[in-house]
Formats: sequence, C-alpha cells, structure tokens
Amino acid sequence: MSAPGTVRAEITGRTGWLTLERPPLNVMDIPMLHALGKALHELTAQCDFVVFRGAGERAFSAGVEIRDHLPGRVEEMLSAFHGVLRQIWRADCLSIAAVRGHCLGGGAELATFCDFVIAAESAQFGQPEIRLGCFPPVAMLTYPALCGPRAALELILTGRTISAAEARTLGLVTRVVPDDGLGGAVAELLGELERMSATVLRMTRRELRRRVDASFEADLHRIEEFYLQELMKTPDALEGIRAFLEKRAPVWQSRS
Repeated sequence: MSAPGTVRAEITGRTGWLTLERPPLNVMDIPMLHALGKALHELTAQCDFVVFRGAGERAFSAGVEIRDHLPGRVEEMLSAFHGVLRQIWRADCLSIAAVRGHCLGGGAELATFCDFVIAAESAQFGQPEIRLGCFPPVAMLTYPALCGPRAALELILTGRTISAAEARTLGLVTRVVPDDGLGGAVAELLGELERMSATVLRMTRRELRRRVDASFEADLHRIEEFYLQELMKTPDALEGIRAFLEKRAPVWQSRS
C-alpha cells in the first residue's frame, strides 16, 4: 500500500503505519496529500491505531509545498490537507505522531493534531506561515486549547521555532525521548494501549474530543472560507509566497 515517493502505508497487527516519503524534508505537495488521504482512509477502516512518521532523520515534515499556496492551487491544497485532518477527527482509531527533526508548518499541524505526539529530543516545532504573509488555519483552532491563548499568539504571530522540550512544556507534545529511543517509545505506548479495550478506547476518545471542541468541523469550515476569500486575496499573502519562491525578502504593502 504505497504511492512511490510520497506515502508508504503498512499494517502490523492492529497498527497502521503511515510514513511521509518525500525527501529530504518530506514536504507535502498536492499529490502527496491526496495519497495520504487515500492511505489513511484504508488504514482507519482496518486498524485500532495509526502512527504517522517521516522518512529519514531530518524531518517529520517541513510543511506543505509553498507553490501549492499560489492562486489556482491553494483551494485544492487546503481541501486535501484539511481532508486528512477531518479523517483523523472522525476516525475511531487512535493516532500517534512519531516526530524527529523538523516539524514545521502543516507538518506541525498534522503532528500536533494527533492524539499522542512522541518527539525525539532533537525535534523542532514551528509555524512559520506568518513570515510568508499567511497563517496556519488548523493551528489557529487547536493551539489555544493545547497550549493556551497567549502561547498560541506568540507561536503563530512570531513564527519562531521551538525545541521538543519547550513544545512538551506548552502541551503540544506528549512525551520527549532520546533520539535513539523514538521507536521504542512508540512501541511502548502501543503496548500500553493494546492492553485496553479497543471499544472503550474509541468511545472515550470520541467523547474527549467532543468535549475539547465540539464545534471543530464548523470552525474549520469558517476559517477555510476566511483564508481563501479574504487572506489569500491580500497583496501581502501573494507577495510573501512569491518572495519565498524567488529567494528574496518580501516587500510588504504599507498600511493605508
């Protein structure tokens, strides 16, 4: 079960494994997002647990392809990416992110959206979208609940990168482990969960999610509309994306 160069999907017992495979930084483009959505659909129908991980040592994922934020692509990109997160939200199986290396932008949104986030000590998290004249729609919804409104404001408005230890302190990460212990920590967590009733785990997760944010899907729809119809139509949003692709400093429009 795989799409070469994008996503590798495997099943071991009750666990599905989804590996992001677009070296060197596992940046997710539109075809990869579609492949991820398809593979996730197949795994959630068969498994009690799904583990997300990045290929190689350098990154879980450095985010979504910048070119796919351009007009004519951004609608499909947002639909495909948020479709993956909607699947995680609706699924009965538990989700685990195993994070090493860079975990940025959409990669950080995907990882921190999972039920458990196990991070290697050297992992780094960040939402750099503001530097491109954009914002991270999912993090806008989830970070205030995960780490509090003030910390969410700082992370999103500065775009700074933080260590796994700081991410753990803020509530974005479940556990931080030595770099060479990431696989063992994930296996240990899966062992703990597999001793529980799968039925009760599913029911408990569902109710916990609802109590944290019963309006998530409606809120996500609203922020998608705002992102596409207002933010992405500003000159600065297009300037930030073009400046990144052209490897130059952005020239922001002066405030009128």
